[in-house]
Amino acid sequence: MTQNLKLDPQNLKPDRIANKIRLLRNQSQYTGSFLIVEGDTDARVWKNLVHSTKCRVEIAHNKDNALKVLNILEQGNFVGVLAVVDADFDLLEGTIPLSQNLLFTDTHDLETMLLKSPALEKVLLEHGSETKINNFAKDIRQTLLESAKVIGYLRWASLKFDYCLKFEDLAFKKFVDDRTLILNESELIKTVKNNSQKLGLDEAEIRAKMDSLKINTQDIWYICCGHDMICILSIALCKALGSCNSKEVERVVLEIYLRLAYDSAHFRETKLYVAIQTWEQTNQPFQVLPNP
Repeated sequence: MTQNLKLDPQNLKPDRIANKIRLLRNQSQYTGSFLIVEGDTDARVWKNLVHSTKCRVEIAHNKDNALKVLNILEQGNFVGVLAVVDADFDLLEGTIPLSQNLLFTDTHDLETMLLKSPALEKVLLEHGSETKINNFAKDIRQTLLESAKVIGYLRWASLKFDYCLKFEDLAFKKFVDDRTLILNESELIKTVKNNSQKLGLDEAEIRAKMDSLKINTQDIWYICCGHDMICILSIALCKALGSCNSKEVERVVLEIYLRLAYDSAHFRETKLYVAIQTWEQTNQPFQVLPNP
């Protein structure tokens, strides 16, 4: 979950961020742990989950930076630092960097962790229509997954086969039915091709590449991108599950609602929480999580 910020490019360099962390340890006499996260929105979630005085959350501004900052600090034998980044497609690709100080989200990204939790039900309760939700024929979370996984496979195919497709600012209403939330794959590919200015790409070839990635044993939560699920949820709350104005439930607004609805009790049920506990046991006396 990386947010693009207009900052001095010099301050975004991994060595600058690593030096900042070193200075905080050395000059301010801070003896606690550091948690490196990808972006500003990630930090807003993590600051509500970590120990308020024994762990500092530091923003790397993107995933690649987070990995590089961690590597720089590890090369200098800096202790008490942990990085948590989105799994994205890395687990599916088997391209996980090896580090005992690096952990990944339980699902594709931090947003999908929020959506997998009861935070989704809280948002639906607050912004949905009870009648429409009760009349919706299918499980809402599963419906979001089934539609978003089609986009997920297209995203994965674009990365793996170098299509370099552009997914930013997609008009989801062009390929998602606002009553059933069913996604039209052909319209999706057409919309993404137009959005990427790559009209010459062959749809049949793209579909074949997407199909080549599908394995029955895959966890759908690693395929689906949180941004895509939230965009579909936004459409749902305007028609299928509610009567909201589109501005009231646009993606960035829904992300805020989900972050606010997600609490430490939800986080304690995750594999990532257990992994951080294990890291703490191995890296005593450094602490990331609040006391039980």
